[in-house]
Amino acid sequence: MQIRGFWNHRCAIARKTAATTEPFAVRFLLIGIAMVFIGLFLLAPLAAVLVQAFGDGVGVYWRSLRDSDTLAAIRLTLLTAAIAVPLNLVFGIAASWAIAKFEFLGKSLLITLIDLPFAVSPVISGMIYVLLFGLHGYLGPWLSAHNIEIIFAVPGIVLATVFVTFPFVARELIPLMQAQGTEEEEAALSLGAGGWQTFLRVTLPNIKWGVLYGVILCNARAMGEFGAVSVISGHIRGLTNTMPLHVEILYNEYNFVGAFAVASLLTVVALITLVLKSFAEWKFKQELRVS
Repeated sequence: MQIRGFWNHRCAIARKTAATTEPFAVRFLLIGIAMVFIGLFLLAPLAAVLVQAFGDGVGVYWRSLRDSDTLAAIRLTLLTAAIAVPLNLVFGIAASWAIAKFEFLGKSLLITLIDLPFAVSPVISGMIYVLLFGLHGYLGPWLSAHNIEIIFAVPGIVLATVFVTFPFVARELIPLMQAQGTEEEEAALSLGAGGWQTFLRVTLPNIKWGVLYGVILCNARAMGEFGAVSVISGHIRGLTNTMPLHVEILYNEYNFVGAFAVASLLTVVALITLVLKSFAEWKFKQELRVS
């Protein structure tokens, strides 16, 4: 019986190995195809951006970045992200906590609304704000009478960015918090902890890497958003151009070095985002193994 059991165990391992291991030629072909795609569609464009940015030398590159309009675009991009990301962080944590931990009327509707920016084109979302806050929009006359500028101004850019980025934090946290359940929160409440104590000492530590992951993705989208911001900004140089819009303007003016210099900054942001994203994923997997 022991021999038979041992033999059945070895046969099970052999079947599992056979089901998950392909011949060397197949593995080599699949890895080769993946590497070719990565080289053509990721590495080659990144290399082209850097080559074009430094094509006329480092001095020209730095002069392009020190241009007043470029610096204004960088400041506006950072300001927009600095406002949009914290707002989406607060909303994402609150919405995911409510959805994952409680049952309430309209829960399905809230989940659907969170996914709305994924289904609506960014250009359409920009047009929605023009329809609402434009001079001939629903609220435009009232805003004009009170000297409040939203369209073709920083508030409109921030609103459009918040709209297209607000699902990222919530969508990372909802499945994580649902998987964790409510047992630990219920135990904390039964021991006399208040709502804020439970959140700060139980819920938040359990989701900290998911929060970081969502913030990283949200910030990357906020800094790289083009469609919605393009509609609502008015393309006013030095005032309402973010970095992606400024790249387009420089490129259309045949200032290729300047355009690719600004694009290289966005590329660096993208690479840093990938590194931080991978780090957050690794730390989260490490904690799962420990627990």
